[in-house]
Amino acid sequence: MATLLSQGHSQARASWRDYLELTKPKVVVLMLITSLVGMFLATRAGVPWEVLLFGNLGIGLCAGAAAAVNHVVDRRIDSIMARTLKRPVVNGRVSPVAALSFAFVLAVLGQALLLAFTNELTAWLTLASLVGYAVLYTGFLKRATPQNIVIGGLAGAAPPLLGWVAVTGHMSAEPLLLVLIIFAWTPPHFWALAIHRKEEYAKADIPMLPVTHGEHYTKVHILLYTLVMFAVSLLPYVIHMSGLLYLACAVALGARFLQWAWVLYRDSKPHAAIKTFKYSIAYLFLLFIALLVDHYLMLNL
Repeated sequence: MATLLSQGHSQARASWRDYLELTKPKVVVLMLITSLVGMFLATRAGVPWEVLLFGNLGIGLCAGAAAAVNHVVDRRIDSIMARTLKRPVVNGRVSPVAALSFAFVLAVLGQALLLAFTNELTAWLTLASLVGYAVLYTGFLKRATPQNIVIGGLAGAAPPLLGWVAVTGHMSAEPLLLVLIIFAWTPPHFWALAIHRKEEYAKADIPMLPVTHGEHYTKVHILLYTLVMFAVSLLPYVIHMSGLLYLACAVALGARFLQWAWVLYRDSKPHAAIKTFKYSIAYLFLLFIALLVDHYLMLNL
């Protein structure tokens, strides 16, 4: 009884910051940057303000809904891992029912905005991405296979496609290439973190690749996937989707990523895994910004 009263008291102190944390705002912001780039790359004219504002808001709300579901499903895991111990559901500030209700409201609002201000294809693709992350990856793949992040990474790679389709109403090769870049980026990005948190994933009984196959095996695959990602990142230039500015940035950023992957493989610097993870975030952000800047430079030539 005392525990229940304590939990109820803790839940009563839930603030708007707790609900914001449920949406994983830093992750959503990175996703929306790629969505914005997809929108601007889709047209030579300006993106209609309704699509720009409400399209990204709808995509962001659905991404936040998926993140909130993740907080509920992973609350046992989060209670074991140091970086997630203070999450609202783990600490009891937000109950699982409240978090799921919040996720449902976000998803409904997001879908309504997409249907009202973009098109049905964008809404359906966004819903598929939400279900893919919240249900397929979080609910099943994460606990089922060490290839969880490879298979489930497709859901997180969708935002540039969503942004493109929100503007054009149809899919084409260019946004699918952007999806492929993020899809290839996801394994080295997440496996670097998994190496850094290997003991915690093992304690939580989550079959991440470093846990099931060891660190050396994972480092080899990080290096291989980084090579694939580097090659894929050059394809926008190859298909004349971008120009020399993007090519130069892609080569420089990719070379630095490869350097970190090699450092991690050789174990030549302390804390290489977490440093590789942190660089991978900056890499994706800068790569997509370079793609956007290059696009507008090409339009003005």
